[in-house]
Amino acid sequence: MRRLLRLVVLVGLGVLLLPYLLTPVYLLLNPVSTPMLWRWATGQRVARSFVPIDAMAASLPLTVLTAEDARFCRHIGVDWKEISDAMENADELGDIRGASTITQQTAKNLFLWGGRSFVRKALEFPLALWIDLILPKKRILEIYLNIAEWGPAGEFGAEAGARRAFGKSVRELSSREAALMAAILPNPLRRSAGQPRAGVQRLAGIYQSRAANSPAVGACLHLRRTPSVSRSIPL
Repeated sequence: MRRLLRLVVLVGLGVLLLPYLLTPVYLLLNPVSTPMLWRWATGQRVARSFVPIDAMAASLPLTVLTAEDARFCRHIGVDWKEISDAMENADELGDIRGASTITQQTAKNLFLWGGRSFVRKALEFPLALWIDLILPKKRILEIYLNIAEWGPAGEFGAEAGARRAFGKSVRELSSREAALMAAILPNPLRRSAGQPRAGVQRLAGIYQSRAANSPAVGACLHLRRTPSVSRSIPL
């Protein structure tokens, strides 16, 4: 029993430490997300082509930041100010919404699971701090844009999302199309950028205006316009 218990503890520690060991590897290698791996393992379709952030339409990263995490360039992976505000506005601990940064969402997509869970949040917080410490801001956003789910049929990443919604590459998106893509990120299974309903249209208008009036939100990205070819990653 002692040997079995020791083995269980060692395996558990290995599982907990693996994300911290993998994070530096993603400075150079392009990762896949746990939802991608799950779909692949269960025989479901996965569509994803990794596109460097400098090869995307410049409006997309900026619009996603204004929609999802306007303080991205200023926080350290976890936005304590947003968490504090969310706690003040919540009647109960279980009612807290939002305050999840792009870095936290990246940690969740890379290493954890979806759904609401205090256990997942407890694992997500230190992982987000670690990711922010190890990876440059620009690389974090690049990974996020390439692993976020952007469609109901296994479309992951901005390239697959743009092709599904508009039949074009992510580098060819207009500012309006970028805003429509940002508007469906909370729920791409029920929202559509290609056939947006009134609610998505309204959100897209807000995000497009914010991005146009808040260029400093993406100041830490130092985006370059360099020609590049998207690279398909087989799963």
